[in-house]
Amino acid sequence: MRFEYFQMIDRIVALDLAGRSVRSVGLVPKSSTIFEGHFPNYPLMPGAFLLECMAQTAGWLLIALNGFKAMPFMAGVKDAKFRSAVFPGDALEFEGRVVHEGSGYAVGEAKGRRDGKVVCNAQIIFSVMPFPSAEFRSALFERAERLELPVKELAR
Repeated sequence: MRFEYFQMIDRIVALDLAGRSVRSVGLVPKSSTIFEGHFPNYPLMPGAFLLECMAQTAGWLLIALNGFKAMPFMAGVKDAKFRSAVFPGDALEFEGRVVHEGSGYAVGEAKGRRDGKVVCNAQIIFSVMPFPSAEFRSALFERAERLELPVKELAR
């Protein structure tokens, strides 16, 4: 994870377009300026960051399902739960699935686990729009390749 760049997941480990599901992993950094304020002498990963991890995981699935032609933007969150604290150095795994798509919106469900136990889950609503520019799409392609997504096979 690279908090400063809002790159909240490190790698996509499974992508199932037919099953409309995805799994990603991320290692919470052992040190970050975020932890200086959240909280001094008791560093915790902010819940907003866990939510972003879930949104990015489901978001990459939506990008792949749309053949890298559209970008999901988080538009809403329902039923978010943070079930236990997450600490620097924790290895996390996220899974996401798309449960609805249509009319420029999509609904995803995601959860995060540490050592197999759920630490967070949420339903995330996305607005799905064309990429704002060719440069943005190119930059996203590069990030997708770093996450080990099979970009060339997915882009239609």
